[in-house]
Amino acid sequence: MSLSTTVPPALYLASRSPRRRELLTQIGAPFLVLPFRGLPREDIDVLEDVRDGEDAEAYVVRVARAKAVGGEQRLSWRRLSSGLVLSADTTVEIDGEILGKPADAADATRMLGLLSGRSHRVLTAVAVAVAVSDGRRLEHVLSISTVRFSPLDARDIERYVGSGEPMDKAGAYGIQGRAGAFVEHIEGSYTGIVGLPLNETWQLLRRFGLHF
Repeated sequence: MSLSTTVPPALYLASRSPRRRELLTQIGAPFLVLPFRGLPREDIDVLEDVRDGEDAEAYVVRVARAKAVGGEQRLSWRRLSSGLVLSADTTVEIDGEILGKPADAADATRMLGLLSGRSHRVLTAVAVAVAVSDGRRLEHVLSISTVRFSPLDARDIERYVGSGEPMDKAGAYGIQGRAGAFVEHIEGSYTGIVGLPLNETWQLLRRFGLHF
């Protein structure tokens, strides 16, 4: 099944992340933000707990794909116009441990201590789902980058955790924020580390017939 190349399909972003909105806007992608319900009936597309034996690549791809499917289902439930649903998930991995968003300040402090003076991987998977006549088309791409931190002393970590910035970010840091000062070197995609690898995302959307 191929999408029409004469009328660009609508693109919905299934993410609450302002960073992903900014990155899509940066490359001129026309999109709508797929609305989420808040508490007490919050939309939950996927449980983000790591499964037993699941490695970082499998984890981040599974979560991104599940978010895209959940978003595509919400289009139908809410009787919104059909279109492409784009989602993404980012995680950090060091020594085989997957570092998601910290549970609290103590967890953020622990994560930053692990990253101090060492290299780690940042993995971002991007998925696109769309309803088709015979079901659903679902594809993904995966960006893997390496980041090396300078050594951090306890006061560096305390100040950063106290800023509140780590609390909603995988690995307890955001490279586009204050933690950019901690980064000695990166290999890979800077925008992938932020949360949406732009080249991979652009290529994926082109496969679905969206050109901009």
